[in-house]
Amino acid sequence: MDDYFDEELDYVEYLDMVEGGLLPDPDEEANNLQPRRRHVYHRQNDFETLSEDDFKTRYRVSKLIATKVLDLIREHLEHPSNRNNPLTPMQQLLVGLRYYATGSFQLTSGDLGGVSKATVCRCIQRVSNGIASLGQNIIKFPGTAEERRKVIEEFYNIGLFPGVVGTIDCTHIPIKSPGGENAEHYRNRKGFFSLNVQTISDANLMIRNIVACWAGSVHDSTIFHNSSIRGMFERQEIDRCHLLGDNGYKLSKFVLTPFLNPLTNAERNYNRCHIVTRNTVERQYGVWKRRFPALKFGLRTKLQTSLSIIVATAVLHNICIKSRDDMPHEDETLVEFFQRNRLALNRNPNVGQVEGGDGDVPALQYRRRFAQTHFA
Repeated sequence: MDDYFDEELDYVEYLDMVEGGLLPDPDEEANNLQPRRRHVYHRQNDFETLSEDDFKTRYRVSKLIATKVLDLIREHLEHPSNRNNPLTPMQQLLVGLRYYATGSFQLTSGDLGGVSKATVCRCIQRVSNGIASLGQNIIKFPGTAEERRKVIEEFYNIGLFPGVVGTIDCTHIPIKSPGGENAEHYRNRKGFFSLNVQTISDANLMIRNIVACWAGSVHDSTIFHNSSIRGMFERQEIDRCHLLGDNGYKLSKFVLTPFLNPLTNAERNYNRCHIVTRNTVERQYGVWKRRFPALKFGLRTKLQTSLSIIVATAVLHNICIKSRDDMPHEDETLVEFFQRNRLALNRNPNVGQVEGGDGDVPALQYRRRFAQTHFA
């Protein structure tokens, strides 16, 4: 895969200043015997030239969503001058969106004539940081009793499971080796480098909470144990409701897991309703990765940029869900590219967990009483 993807450059800040006109371009000032001829490239403007359907297939969001997002992050993308012909904010946004669709510097740089792969790297970084900064307002756990009541009702309508405020799970996002002495910490149980990302979904497949900083070798239960959401439940800032998780999580009064060996009708009914309801988080991951295939194909950016990309795509996912932006068609150009380069399209990044367990005696007793009360 490395033959087809460029590494990010360490001198990003320096190149930013060159592109923004704050420093001279060293190539232009080189004292050559034969002066370099300046090339003026025609950069296509897909926002204006592509139809709505073609734009959405290529960039994974509608033109309306792209415009809204640009308005929110424009200050992150503007250059102090027009020296050196910098990309416009819209062009930079499209570079970021195209990378989220492909995970390929090669495809992304080829879509805009005359844009170097170094410029693509910088655009991806700026766009991802800008969109990720919106997360505190767009990725929000239900904070009030009224908000939680609505979410609980919507979950109940799906699977007749009472008191559910979210469904929780983790997924592995493939990344390149981060290098350094801790690199192997990012190698997961399937043998590839990844980030293990935890999300909590609501009944409408909105991402209500995301934790995207843990290495691929870390277990799901460890991520939750160290999360701020767990602390809120422990301090009873969130009460009279619970999350649904699989058996990778330790059973507690606020994370209900299935019975491993259901013995009664109530326990079997509990498990059936649990499966139907918890499926929302699996569907959420499917929708998120279908819209932004780079999350499935793998991120070839630096570690910090990869973290920003994951959060940025989660923000965009929520914006699209809330705006009822339909899922785009599959990009045939992208499929052909990955088939040609023999990259796995169907790699399943969900790595089985062995940690978790059935919890302590009080938790077991609580789940048994809960099943008997609501599912007998």
